Amino acid sequence: MATLLLLRSLRLHRSLRPRTRPAVDVPLRAGSHGARLLYPDHIPTTPLQKMLLAAGAAGMALYNPYRHDMVAVLGETTGCHTLKFLRDQMKKDPEGAQILQERPRISLSTLDLSKLQSLPEGSLGREYLRFLDVNVSPDTRAPTRFVDDEELAYVIQRYREVHDMLHTLLGMPTNMLGEVVVKWFEAVQTGLPMCILGA
Repeated sequence: MATLLLLRSLRLHRSLRPRTRPAVDVPLRAGSHGARLLYPDHIPTTPLQKMLLAAGAAGMALYNPYRHDMVAVLGETTGCHTLKFLRDQMKKDPEGAQILQERPRISLSTLDLSKLQSLPEGSLGREYLRFLDVNVSPDTRAPTRFVDDEELAYVIQRYREVHDMLHTLLGMPTNMLGEVVVKWFEAVQTGLPMCILGA
């Protein structure tokens, strides 16, 4: 709620300023403060706006840990330096560099469900499919919005999309204890501030 109010107040503030004509294909939210959209759901923000969004998202996530949208906003607004480090680590590894170049996505439309079903019992692919059947679809992950770099936006999106694989790998359910264990694991592996705060 606090973040929604903040976003509305930012829009109101922008609407009170004299408008310059945005570029033809640039939505008003980007044209309103001279920024351009870097990817489909991008919302350009200033450092002050990021700080306010982070504070509101942190408060809401603490109040209601099941607000995945607020956890996502917190990750995007606090992880810039860590995302750069993660991207650089990926570039140093041949497989990581290939992932950055090809930018594969994990969704129901990209997963070969029949192939996962044919894998042996106990394999990561088969257990991941079982996890998805019982818990959640990978398509429920929020799109990245507040990261002002296209490549870093992909890095955090990729992090979100492998989250359920970590649940599977660690054998953790999606209850509070399971989420905390996965967040600790992610905090150690990624160093993202949101993971550390969440853990």
